[in-house]
Amino acid sequence: MAIRPKTTSPIQPVQRTATVQYGRLLLYLTIVWNSVECAVGLLAGFWAGSIALIGFGFDSAIEVTSSLAALWRLWHDHDEARREAVERRTMRIIGVCFLLLAAYILYEAVETLIRREVPDHSLIGIVLAALSLIVMPLLVRLKRRVAIQMESGALEAEARQTEMCAYLSAILLAGLGLNVWLGWWWADPIAGLTMVPLIGWEGLEAVRGQTCCAHRSN
Repeated sequence: MAIRPKTTSPIQPVQRTATVQYGRLLLYLTIVWNSVECAVGLLAGFWAGSIALIGFGFDSAIEVTSSLAALWRLWHDHDEARREAVERRTMRIIGVCFLLLAAYILYEAVETLIRREVPDHSLIGIVLAALSLIVMPLLVRLKRRVAIQMESGALEAEARQTEMCAYLSAILLAGLGLNVWLGWWWADPIAGLTMVPLIGWEGLEAVRGQTCCAHRSN
């Protein structure tokens, strides 16, 4: 079923143009922030041997891809037929990336638990997760306003992926924090395993095309 954000009245052409420009700005901010998250998350994760942090870094890379797809949609807002075709194709690619990411985290987390590999403490990762918990919910709220105004299921789907990133930030913060403060080394791979259902579900939804369909007027 396609996502259909509710709206109270049709958006006027002039207002739509301004909303498109505002939406682009939000997506540019999302791309920049997630690019930083990706770089810091992967570097800190591989350095500390943190499965949860590495998974978070890869998720940020996928979120960049999703934002680029949404940005492409806004650049082609005037061409609805082409826009929807690009959305469907791109979101299915993103869905496959999510499923591969879920499989990777699952494998690495289970292997870490079996081998009892203790990750190093990562204060950088804790700071990154805490900042993401502040930034991501704000971006979600602002992007959903744009999606509602434009009656766009694709933009709503992209906002949902940003929301998932906020959830993953909370899981990451819990795992890294427990490892630092209580020495619970297993909290990190468990946090990684907790990410798998969320990432896998979004991947399946995207592959099925159930989160990528733009609003179609009745």
